[in-house]
Amino acid sequence: MKATEATNQNFSKAARLIGLDAALERSLLVPFREIKVECSIRRDDGSLATFVGYRVQHDQARGPMKGGIRYHHEVDPDEVNALASLMTWKTAVVNLPYGGAKGGIACKPADLSEIELERLTRTFVEKLHDVIGPNVDIPAPDMGTSAQTMAWIVDEYSKFRGYSPAVVTGKPVEIGGSLGRDAATGRGLLYAAECLFADAGKSVRDFTYSIQGFGNVGSWTARLLADAGAKVIAVSDQNGGVKNRQGIDVTALLEHRNKTGSVKGFAGGEATSAEAPLFEECDVMIPAALGGVLHKDNAGEVRAKYVVEGANHPTDPEADEVLAKRGVTVLPDIYANAGGVTVSYFEWVQNLQHFYWNEDRVNSELLRVMSSAYADLKATAKEHGCDLRTAAFALAIARVAKATRLRGI
Repeated sequence: MKATEATNQNFSKAARLIGLDAALERSLLVPFREIKVECSIRRDDGSLATFVGYRVQHDQARGPMKGGIRYHHEVDPDEVNALASLMTWKTAVVNLPYGGAKGGIACKPADLSEIELERLTRTFVEKLHDVIGPNVDIPAPDMGTSAQTMAWIVDEYSKFRGYSPAVVTGKPVEIGGSLGRDAATGRGLLYAAECLFADAGKSVRDFTYSIQGFGNVGSWTARLLADAGAKVIAVSDQNGGVKNRQGIDVTALLEHRNKTGSVKGFAGGEATSAEAPLFEECDVMIPAALGGVLHKDNAGEVRAKYVVEGANHPTDPEADEVLAKRGVTVLPDIYANAGGVTVSYFEWVQNLQHFYWNEDRVNSELLRVMSSAYADLKATAKEHGCDLRTAAFALAIARVAKATRLRGI
C-alpha cells in the first residue's frame, strides 16, 4: 500500500469517527503547497549531476509548518506527501503550535562526497529560501541528513535573510542547537512506552524488546531501554542483525557499530537477517527503520504483545487489522516517535528567545509533553471506543479542524 493511501485511510477512518464534515475533510487532506525543484551540482570530477528535490507543506492552521528533510534514493512525491501529512497530525497529537511539512532529495548520500553533499544542500536551499523560514516552515534532519546538513542550511539561508538559526532544528549545539536533541526521538519513545505500560501496572524493565533499525532512533532507544533495566534481545540494521535471548550488551554493540558501521558481525549473539527482529518472540517490538514494513502478508508473523512505532508509518492499515484481531497493542508513530519534533520545538523556542536550556530541563519538559499527550490519547480512545492509532488521528484532526474553523476557511 502506498504511503499516502495508508495515511489517508487512517485519516478518513478517524474523521468519520468524530463526524468531520466532508468539505472540511477534503480541505485538511489537500496539502497547502507542493514544491519540486531541480538541484544541479558540479561533481568532484567536474561532471554535472542533476537531482530532484521536494518540499510539501501540508497545513499551517496551528502554526509554522515543521518537518524533516531526507536524502534517500527512494524519495518521491507520494512518500513526501504522506510524511508531511503525518507531521501535521503528529504535532497536533502532542499539542505543539505547528503544522506539518516534509522534504527530501532523491539521491544516494553514500555515493556523494561531503563537499558534494554540501553543494547539493546549498542548491536546495537556494531554490527554497523564499518559502521556508522561522515563521513559515522549519526543516529538520531525517534519514540521510544530519546536524551538519542543518548547519549548511542555516549558513545558506542566512546569506539571503541574515543570521537565522531558527530556520532549522537539529543543528549542532555550537550554532544554536539544543542539548538533548540527538536522543530526543528515542527518549520520547521511552517515555511513551512508560506511559503505556503504567496503565497495566508495569514498567519498561518488565519486558523484552526487539528493535528493527539501528540508526539514530533505534540505537538511542536500545541504549535508553538498557539504561532503564530492560532486556533488548534482538537488533538489526540494513546489513543484518543479532539476537541474544539472555539480553544484548547494548554498550558493546554500539562500540561494534561505531567501529564497523553495522551491527552485523557482533560477537555477542546469534546472527540474523535485517527483517528478523520484526518477527522475534518478545514482549515489545519496535520498528525503527523505514515505513511500510508491516503489511497484510506478514503482520500475522509478529510475535510481540506490543508494537511501539519508532519509524514513520511502519504499519499499513491492513496490518493494523491483523494485529488488532490477534490482541497486539500498537502505540502509533504520530505519538510514539514525537519526541524528536517536541525537542525540535524546544530548540526553536530557545533560538527565538536567545536563551538556552540545560539538558535536564529539556528532558523534563519532554516527559511533561509526552505524558500529557498520552493522557489526551487515552481519553480519546476511551471516548470513542477505538484503538490508539484511530484515537491519535481523531485527537489531531479535531485540533486542526478547530484551528481551521477559528481562522476562517
